[in-house]
Amino acid sequence: MTRPPRHRLVPTNVAALAVGVTEATIRKWVSRGKITRYGAPGRSEFDIEELTEIALHRQP
Repeated sequence: MTRPPRHRLVPTNVAALAVGVTEATIRKWVSRGKITRYGAPGRSEFDIEELTEIALHRQP
């Protein structure tokens, strides 16, 4: 899998806000393989387009 362009990567707190969940949920999704984590150790980043897809398909 190739890394998305830098401008599409957001930190955990922004990822959580984008999807409407907590940061803990984002971390849980990473451990379950639901989303891809990018970044160095201690600096998690997520693809905003991948998060947008998840947000669009989540049940209210």
